[in-house]
Parts: sequence; C-alpha cells; structure tokens
Amino acid sequence: MGKGPGLYTEIGKKARDLLYKDYQTDQKFTLTTSSPTGAITSAGTKKGDLFLADVNTQLKSRNVTTDIKVDTSSNLFTTITVDEPAPGLKAIFGFRVPDQRSGKIELQYLHEYAGISSSIGLTANPIVNFSGVLGTNVLALGTDISFDTKTGNFTKCNAGFSFTNADLIASLALNEKGDSVNASYYHIVNLSTNTVVGAEVTHSFSTNVNTITVGTQHALDPSTTIKARVNNAGKASALIQHEWRPKSLFTISGEVDTKSIDKSPKVGLALALKP
Repeated sequence: MGKGPGLYTEIGKKARDLLYKDYQTDQKFTLTTSSPTGAITSAGTKKGDLFLADVNTQLKSRNVTTDIKVDTSSNLFTTITVDEPAPGLKAIFGFRVPDQRSGKIELQYLHEYAGISSSIGLTANPIVNFSGVLGTNVLALGTDISFDTKTGNFTKCNAGFSFTNADLIASLALNEKGDSVNASYYHIVNLSTNTVVGAEVTHSFSTNVNTITVGTQHALDPSTTIKARVNNAGKASALIQHEWRPKSLFTISGEVDTKSIDKSPKVGLALALKP
C-alpha cells in the first residue's frame, strides 16, 4: 500500500478493474514502440463491420509529457502533463480539435493525508469540477462535484468511502446526485497465485433496480491469467490473458447470456505488442 488516500477515482478502482478490465467482444490490435524520449502507439478496433483506429505519439522532456492522438474521425487530441512543478502537484492541459469547447486545465495534488483534483473548462461558461479525498492509505472519504456555470446547476455530485488493508479493499459510493448507491469488495485470496475475488452491488432508487456482479481471477503460471464474472442479469464472461513477452499480451474473452441460450456467444480478441 502506498502513502496517502490517493485521488477520488481510485475509490473502488481495484474492484472495477477486476470485474470489467480487459473484457471485450471486439477485435483489437495495439502496437507500441518506445524510446527514452517517448513512444508511439497504434491501435485498431473492429466492432462488427466498423473499423476504428488511432495513433498516439508521446513525447517526454524532463518533467513534461505531451500526448498527441489522431483517430479515424479526424479528431486531434492533445494532452500536456507537467509532473511536480511543485512537490506533490501535477498540472494537465488538454484539448481536442475541432471541438473549440474541449479545452480544459486540471490540477492534481497528492498529500500524505489528502488527494485533490480540480479542473475548469476553457470556455466563457465553463464546467468546473472538484474532487477531494481525506484520510490515509487505510481509511479514505471523498467527494466529486461538477458545476455548470452556464446553467447554474450541479451536473455531478458524488461521495465515496473506502477501507483498505493488506488483502482487502471495501468501498461505498453515492452517485447520480444521490439516486444510486454502489458497494464494492476486493479480496486477495492467494498472493502467490494472484487469486482474487470481488463483487459490486449497485442500487438505483429511482428505478428500484439492483445490479450485482461477482468475479474472480487466478494466475495459472507467471505469464497466464484467467478471469471470470457473472451478473444477476444472467450475463457470464470469461477471459484468458497470456503475456508471451514483457508487456506483450494476447487476450481472448467470451460472453454468454445464460437467460437466452439461443443467442450465439460473443467472442473478443486483443493483441498488444510492445517490442
């Protein structure tokens, strides 16, 4: 466990990654070439008959990192990150072309007992976001708020709590301006085999609908990991991921609807190469 509570986005992140990360039903290919001064990443995804691609160039100079990405829709995404212009501080500037309203500045500050992130859009009537977490690496309490200065309304108002020890992480969050509550659980069963179990429960007060997802992962060997999950809607998914060389991964995943067995299972493939 690291020092400090981290940022608000880290509340419940371990459980979310266990239950949702790397699962897909598309075909994806990623190639990354790197050097001491940066990296170039090319990615392509086939979604049915649609093919999406992008190229991301990352340049590093001392404590400044510049990311430039171009996709098949002719969008240009630029992000400039300045790491620690002052102790514990990070500044991020991003914009997208041709969207003139996409410019945004974000400041992040990490302290032993606090994690703060604040951003503002570079428009005449910007959206202002603030998130803050207080606590330690064991107990943390935070909030995430967005305010639209054009309409004078809060577009987001969330709050969360997390408890962490050596092998267990539990979190509780109130989202959608109090309309839904989310509880998650992440438990390391066996560290040597990377065996983990986790669960997430979400309840919507407006629709009175509960969503329950449980999942697990296990390392067959140091290079091969299997994961599985199932939810109360009857969707069951599984994947196997093999790291055949450092940071080069091959993943095959599948999903089946157990309540509609007449439907064909969905299968996804992902290949990430880093020579």
